[in-house]
Amino acid sequence: MGGMLFWFAYTKGWVLANFESIDAKQAIHLLANDNNVTLLDVRTIAEYKEGHLRDATLIPVHALADNLGMLKQDKNKKIIVYCATGNRSVTASRILEKNGFTPLNVKGGIFKLQAAGSSLVK
Repeated sequence: MGGMLFWFAYTKGWVLANFESIDAKQAIHLLANDNNVTLLDVRTIAEYKEGHLRDATLIPVHALADNLGMLKQDKNKKIIVYCATGNRSVTASRILEKNGFTPLNVKGGIFKLQAAGSSLVK
């Protein structure tokens, strides 16, 4: 039972996370006011086509490790990472952090971003 609880906490980014998690309002504020951030969508292509945040780069989480070169930026630039609910973005944030990037995981994903006022584009 303890192993299952640990795994759950690990996948949520609650333990052993060397990156910051932010809420949707913090993400929206940073996108509007900080030129040192970029936006990464780690959902599937189909999910992205259904609607995504403006200016988001799509790299599905399963392909992220092999496509880090698509993130054409200084590694000191923060990357706001989102998925649908915040689970895949934890995985992506772990990959990014391990490769020298500074990820900011959005807790609750695109659903929380929409609830906080973000609009989607197709």
